[in-house]
Amino acid sequence: MHIKPIQNEYENEIVDLILNIQQKEFNVPITIEDQPDLLEIENFYYKPGGTFLGAFIEEKLVGTIALVKFNSEAGAIRKMFVKKEFRGKEFAIAQHLLEQLIAYSEENGIKNLYLGTVSILQAALRFYEKNNFVKISKEALPVDFPLMKPDNVFRHLQLNSK
Repeated sequence: MHIKPIQNEYENEIVDLILNIQQKEFNVPITIEDQPDLLEIENFYYKPGGTFLGAFIEEKLVGTIALVKFNSEAGAIRKMFVKKEFRGKEFAIAQHLLEQLIAYSEENGIKNLYLGTVSILQAALRFYEKNNFVKISKEALPVDFPLMKPDNVFRHLQLNSK
């Protein structure tokens, strides 16, 4: 498995991976039209100082994670998805993706990571707790946090920025 920054040259694979998990696996009523960022990765993630990482096994995209830098010292984790057959401790893809995103954040002066998710994603919530993300209320989010409509659970991680 290798992880690398990806952009819109992988647009079809990214959209396919994410929409399949959202719609078919978790029955989240969301479409590509609800996520225009997936068609504008360069502008939405990279230009403000974030990143979009892909995990590959045998040249096939099996996982993603993205960082939206929304102010000089804070970022929002987005698009954390791993194909069902590649989840779990055996592969540790989500763990490797998160660790690489945290390293990127620390190297780029980000002191706080935030994320929003939905309460039905219990495995994701356990994963973030295991990685020291603390539950916070919606009201405790920074005012400039890029809120997603379906999110109803929020987490925060303070980093040791270099």
